[in-house]
Amino acid sequence: MANQATTIQKEWRKIPLKDVVDVVVDNRGRNPDYYVPKGIPVIDNVLIKGERKIDLDEARRFIDEDIYLSFIRKYNQENDVLITLVGNGYGNVALSPRAKSIIMQNTIGLRCNDLGNNVFLFYNLSLNKRSLTDLNIGAAQPSIKVGDLLNVELIVPPVAEQRAIAAVLSSLDDKIELLREQNKTLEATAQAIFREWFVNFNFPGATGKIIDSELGEIPEGWRVGKIKDLIDILSGFAFSSSDFSQDGKYKLVTIKNVQDRYFDPETKDRLTELPTKMPDYCKLDAGDILLSLTGNVGRVCLVNGENFLLNQRIAKPKAKDQSDYAFTYLLFLQDSIFSLLQSTASGTAQQNLSPIQTKEIDIIIPDRKTLDQFGMVANKLIQKINDNNSQIQTLSALRDALLPKLMKGEVRVSGFND
Repeated sequence: MANQATTIQKEWRKIPLKDVVDVVVDNRGRNPDYYVPKGIPVIDNVLIKGERKIDLDEARRFIDEDIYLSFIRKYNQENDVLITLVGNGYGNVALSPRAKSIIMQNTIGLRCNDLGNNVFLFYNLSLNKRSLTDLNIGAAQPSIKVGDLLNVELIVPPVAEQRAIAAVLSSLDDKIELLREQNKTLEATAQAIFREWFVNFNFPGATGKIIDSELGEIPEGWRVGKIKDLIDILSGFAFSSSDFSQDGKYKLVTIKNVQDRYFDPETKDRLTELPTKMPDYCKLDAGDILLSLTGNVGRVCLVNGENFLLNQRIAKPKAKDQSDYAFTYLLFLQDSIFSLLQSTASGTAQQNLSPIQTKEIDIIIPDRKTLDQFGMVANKLIQKINDNNSQIQTLSALRDALLPKLMKGEVRVSGFND
């Protein structure tokens, strides 16, 4: 495969993928005519993102148990290597989860024989994704033939060493996944507290007195105001493409980096020097809040990493009072605010949201004492998320550095045996 070592280690072999595969799980062309609201999740290209774990909570389609048992030819098992063959994200690889699920449409699964290890195969194919995407035969959309895929050549060690390599890399991914699960719990806890205090009005010191307002009933001492009363909506800078440098230190954050509650650190454009007219706030710090203003407007995430710059079409909501940091982040995660952002945005082919429009949106503003009390509780939760994100970044960098060295035999794992 591309990027493999030219010198093969002793006892390592160069063989076609089909020689280590025992089962090909292929249900393409067996799609049912209908789906149900809930049931057995269908794994599609959206769920296979090139990461080891598939999050079934993000599944969009489900099939009924009866359909699952009677309609499907082959069932994917835990740790089958799943590969997308058609469309966006073709060539992405993941491992099938333990929970019951099904692959159909544009995906196949591979299960190794005694010469291979599924987890090792996942990491091997992940490292050499280009060897998969180079198999594209599609014109209107990318497509990979299963036969071509199975003939791709791999360089593999004996299965005992495959297991040892997989264990090293999996230990890092296990820690990363644990931290991500912790972050989900931390955010869910913070959101629950936010809703209890600022939606249900069950907060410390609540007197039970309610007054009427333009937005309905609110606690006494609270008021109707605008986002701008508590939060600055800072606009990104219009960088000049003539200043871009492939090896520059500074990385430009675009709309693609701002995913729903997830910051994608992969950037295309870089700068060597900061523009003289760029506002200081455009040099982003870890933990800064970002808000998408174009396309899928209203997406929010926390910056993770260093040397990122705030580009145009992205806003940086910043609390006027540092105590309101968590309040600001959680406010923009609320469905009610998201709906207001969506309805405020303009455009037909593509939605666009103005920072000026955003800061004029009406919100209920609690009294200062309640905001400060909330900050003492929630800021710690969001800061822990930021700390976990920093650890995830460190572990991911270590894994990514080890992956090619282990796969090429430049670093060997000691103590493995059959």
